[in-house]
Amino acid sequence: MLLPPFKNMHLLFIFLDGVGLGTDNPETNPLARAKMPTLHALLGNQALTASAAPHYGEKATLLALDATLGVKGMPQSATGQATLLTGINIPAEIGYHYGPKPNADVATYLKKDADGEEKTIFSWLRAKNKNAALLSAYPDGYFKGINSGKRLYSAIPLAVTQAGLPLFTAEDLYAGRALAADFTNEGWRKMLKDEKAPLFTSEEAGAKLTELATQYDFSFFEYWASDYAGHKQDMDWAINQLESFDGVLKGLLESMPDDLLVLITSDHGNMENLGTRRHTAVNVPCLLLGKEKMRKKFAEGKLQDLADITPTIKRFYE
Repeated sequence: MLLPPFKNMHLLFIFLDGVGLGTDNPETNPLARAKMPTLHALLGNQALTASAAPHYGEKATLLALDATLGVKGMPQSATGQATLLTGINIPAEIGYHYGPKPNADVATYLKKDADGEEKTIFSWLRAKNKNAALLSAYPDGYFKGINSGKRLYSAIPLAVTQAGLPLFTAEDLYAGRALAADFTNEGWRKMLKDEKAPLFTSEEAGAKLTELATQYDFSFFEYWASDYAGHKQDMDWAINQLESFDGVLKGLLESMPDDLLVLITSDHGNMENLGTRRHTAVNVPCLLLGKEKMRKKFAEGKLQDLADITPTIKRFYE
């Protein structure tokens, strides 16, 4: 028997680019080496590896999702992210995996049809009068690149803008309405030399995520540095990222209200195997955090591959 939908609930979707469920080998898998006490406790003292899934715990549920989607070749970012956002098996539709940025074939699925069909979860939620937001802020240089044509939208900001939602700017970051892609805003301070960016500890960033997420029916946060670390095969940086993310989880969990469900997943494997610069064909995690009833409601249907995420989110709100 299906559980009824929840009223007045909030869903936070944390997207970790290029994080798969790998082996328990600490020589190649930073997820098997990093000190992540918060995550490990959630998973019954297990690391976020293939051997941990499925897991049904007191505070967390971990499932494994197929990112290959039945299509030959290595999963890629544009098609994987677009599939997550639409519930359509886009590699199967177009016949190939593609990335990193959407080409014309992929972009078609992130835009409305001529008949106005709402394809992405952002557009669907707006049509249902739900408020939604991408909580990641973008610096001024990003918008200059987009406006000049020198930079293309990746799948997630393309879906957001096509749904008529704004992308958050530096001013939103300064005002506390958004966070930078590294959660803590440290990158804006160090790389962009932006002293106006508020600096958070990892735990403070997690609490800030809770604060922001509870202002919306649905919120999304995009973290892309994990994929970059995988391509660079940088174990030290990968471990540093993961241990910082564990602090984010700690702050998030300590501040989470009962009506917030957190979904953490990815588009393809990469970071979990630093023995290669390429993407991998392993399953990706689907980690749910929140009250048991909400996790059971979310996971009660089909959750086997990337195309199952958006239909599950829709069912959760209907």
